[in-house]
Amino acid sequence: MKPINFVLNVIWLLFCGIWMAIGYVVAGIICCVLVITIPFGIASFRIAGFILWPFGRTTVERPDAGAASCVGNVIWFVFAGWWLAIAHLVTSIPLFLSIIGIPFGWANLKMIPISLMPLGREIVSTDEAWGTRY
Repeated sequence: MKPINFVLNVIWLLFCGIWMAIGYVVAGIICCVLVITIPFGIASFRIAGFILWPFGRTTVERPDAGAASCVGNVIWFVFAGWWLAIAHLVTSIPLFLSIIGIPFGWANLKMIPISLMPLGREIVSTDEAWGTRY
């Protein structure tokens, strides 16, 4: 891991990462209460790990994701996605008010699409993502 990513992740964790991860864990627990929504709970827990330590990692579309992921994302959007997207938006506002928080506010806004449609995506290192795309 690059030293700058480590420093950014520690600052992120202190300012907003822990709170956003708690939101995803709560959503995951709620989804795991019912048997039919366990895949959504697993996706929520996976994203919570990403939210805790995002710098140096990114998400990419899985090549094997199909129609089930699309349908699942619609269900996720209706029941949990928009709540988490609003949380990212609200969390980014105070970050933008300070100079040191601006990059973290942008990072929060970049996580909104992931919070809206998490199924059919996987978390990889940024080096791996750049290597596969270019």
